[in-house]
Amino acid sequence: MSRNATRTAAVLLALGALAYTAWVLEVVVRTGLDPVRTYVSELAAADQPLGGLFRATDLTAGLLVLAGALTGLAATGWHGRADLAGTSWARREPGPRRPWLLVGWLALALFGAATAVDSRLPLSCTPTADPECAARETAGLVPATHTAHAVSSSLAMAGALTAIVALTIAARRYGLWRPLARTGPALVALELAATAWTLAAVAAFEAGKGLWSLGAGQRLQVLLVAVWVGVLAVSLYREQGAVRSRGRRP
Repeated sequence: MSRNATRTAAVLLALGALAYTAWVLEVVVRTGLDPVRTYVSELAAADQPLGGLFRATDLTAGLLVLAGALTGLAATGWHGRADLAGTSWARREPGPRRPWLLVGWLALALFGAATAVDSRLPLSCTPTADPECAARETAGLVPATHTAHAVSSSLAMAGALTAIVALTIAARRYGLWRPLARTGPALVALELAATAWTLAAVAAFEAGKGLWSLGAGQRLQVLLVAVWVGVLAVSLYREQGAVRSRGRRP
């Protein structure tokens, strides 16, 4: 059951990472928004012609990652296993707890859930592209979904950052998921740098000091999240394959 769950988690997370990068369609589809300057979430705004498509892909991504995280937690647990009598899986019992796994999987589930909720709370207009929208937002004349969207987006990114750090630490500390253990620290550093860029650009925009390539920074931020989730999915799948191969040895 654990082996099947691990494989299922890997597939769900891989599909979730793919859906989370649907915004790259703006490279080939004209959206009217400048990817260097605008929020990624503005692609899904209620007044955008392709908003329904991007809201649907965000919802799909969030639900897939949520399901993958919960399945991954069920498959890997958050404790080790002590082998009491040879190689029989049935003869193993729980060993030392591994809290970084619990924190990481729950944070990843939060990211998925908040992303799904975020897709149901779209912006009504595009504040970085439309000065009238920005003015209405500053004056508090936009729907409450703008505030709710900001909260759900913040929760989603907080969950993603926590998961990236916690599960990368878990991979290295507990000897898990070799691809993630190797590449995770570099992805963590890049993600933190992209997040700092995005936060600085948001602060500058809200202070009326320009956009500081806000769109580019945020797109790098969400792209790195998707890449990390993809690496986690590959790591789970490869570890499952390695376990299956060892099980066939005489």
